Amino acid sequence: MPGLDLAVVGNCAVASLISATGRHEWFCFPRLDAEPVFNALLGGEAPERGFMDVVLRGQVASRQRYLRNSAVLETVLTDASGGGVRILDVAPRFRRFGRMYRPPALVRRVEPVSGRPRIRIRIRPSFDYGTDPGVTNIGSNHIRYRGADTVLRLTTDAPLSYVTEEAEFGLDRPVSLVIGTDESLPESPDTVARQALTETECYWVDWVRGLNLPFDWQEAVIRAAITLKLCSFEDTGGIVAALTTSLPESPGSGRCWDYRFCWLRDAFFTVSALNRLNATRTMEGFLRFIMDSVPDGSAGPIPPLFPIAPGTSVEERIATALPGLRGDGPVRIGNAAASQRQNDSYGAIIMTATQMFWDQRLTRTGDVALYRQLAGIGHHAERAAFEHDAGLWEYRGRAAAHTHSAAMCWAALDRLGAIAQHLGLAAEARDWERRAENLRGRILAAATVPGEGWISGVLNGDAVADASTFLLPEIGLIKATDPLFLRTVDMLERRLVRDGIVLRYDHADDFGKPEVGFIVCTFWYIDTLARVGRKAEARAVFERALSWRNHVGLLSEDVEPATGALWGNFPQTYSQVGLILSAMRLSRSWEEGLWRAS
Repeated sequence: MPGLDLAVVGNCAVASLISATGRHEWFCFPRLDAEPVFNALLGGEAPERGFMDVVLRGQVASRQRYLRNSAVLETVLTDASGGGVRILDVAPRFRRFGRMYRPPALVRRVEPVSGRPRIRIRIRPSFDYGTDPGVTNIGSNHIRYRGADTVLRLTTDAPLSYVTEEAEFGLDRPVSLVIGTDESLPESPDTVARQALTETECYWVDWVRGLNLPFDWQEAVIRAAITLKLCSFEDTGGIVAALTTSLPESPGSGRCWDYRFCWLRDAFFTVSALNRLNATRTMEGFLRFIMDSVPDGSAGPIPPLFPIAPGTSVEERIATALPGLRGDGPVRIGNAAASQRQNDSYGAIIMTATQMFWDQRLTRTGDVALYRQLAGIGHHAERAAFEHDAGLWEYRGRAAAHTHSAAMCWAALDRLGAIAQHLGLAAEARDWERRAENLRGRILAAATVPGEGWISGVLNGDAVADASTFLLPEIGLIKATDPLFLRTVDMLERRLVRDGIVLRYDHADDFGKPEVGFIVCTFWYIDTLARVGRKAEARAVFERALSWRNHVGLLSEDVEPATGALWGNFPQTYSQVGLILSAMRLSRSWEEGLWRAS
């Protein structure tokens, strides 16, 4: 089984994945999509470099948790005598000098639990995706780790000689480590660490206080929401699909992809979930990002994904020095899907922007100028609806006219009609509505399997069972109570559902038949059950899905039906989104919950 018992600390600039024993195993520096200076997660069975940890003599146990409603992580290592150390990890994020302070840095504080535990502190970064061990230089109160293009600086009040030599020493007081850019700290490491821990915890507690939470499953929703926030790169507004690259979707499958890019589709679902929770700033940032990335609606086909910052290459290559998770590779850098045609992107952009025309909480609301920009995208959507593309599953060896892509193109026209009506452009609204209705009829006719009467995942083609058709009522193309959709649900249950775990599809793709469930598909199924009046079943499947979360409440991309083991990139935004939206759909109202509790 893969080691996905990982927690995440981050601050919307950087993030680090930390094992259940407190080892930093994946830290991209100086931003979410940069090279991983800690890369042991993909270093095979026994990596010698690419991590930061604390080794406790005689360790017999460990436990880990987040401090309540925060992204501050606590790991406690216990020795045979019952003593040990408490490790607090954080990426600083708080308001300072009237703006958000979120440096590309990690802060770690190691405290003795009792007595004088014997520990070693090991810091072994590597550079250029594992090809360069780097050079270590010692300063007066700091250590520099130098790669060809990257310098990482550790400032600490731990004895430097013990750190560089990884020698054991007795911990009789807290020690603090600040690791980040090659800059001097303004104050002592102890002061910086204590402030970072206190102020960051306060920031997250306050952020959670502003969320519009469901009555049920609040703890799970809070953790998912914080995790989604940590996957956003606040400098530009881009949102990564996951914080990792190349964690395999299933053992030995070769399905290893770099998810440290902003997919328009994934980001749309992310901001939708955060909006439902009343966290709108991420949406505002993402809208700036896509309007900057797609400045002209007349410019032609839109790539499905973008780097989160300009100037970053998306060209796909293999990092040969990293063998992959437990040796299961290949490790890919970049993503060739950037060159694919995925026609649902048009709808994702317009559906994301639609809220701007109604939501009065936003600092900038939609206007005619934004509508004109979106209208150019809408014209492309109308033309692309029946064109072949790679689809949302990003097939690499085939193309087809996919039902989901066509439905999203329809959604682009439908929402533009609503926007035009809202802006008082009655003639344009009627025109969009006419076009949308015509397109809806053509899509449903082309997607319905002749003689069987259910909706295929492709148009005018084979009878393809595709989990994305669960989304058609959510998009608005068809009502959940329509007999055509109900027959589709019945077919999808028979072909794709395995004891509540839902496959994306059941046909072979470029890598063979899928062996694992795509977690968000299960949440789509849960939402569908609720829509069609099977709410008790939906709640039962939802409770089972919650059991897939790891020890700190996080989900990856995929789950193995036989074992419930997590696979795929981590943490997966899609999965956290699905959890949030399903919880909000299934939860009792606050009035109902409090009345029953009284």
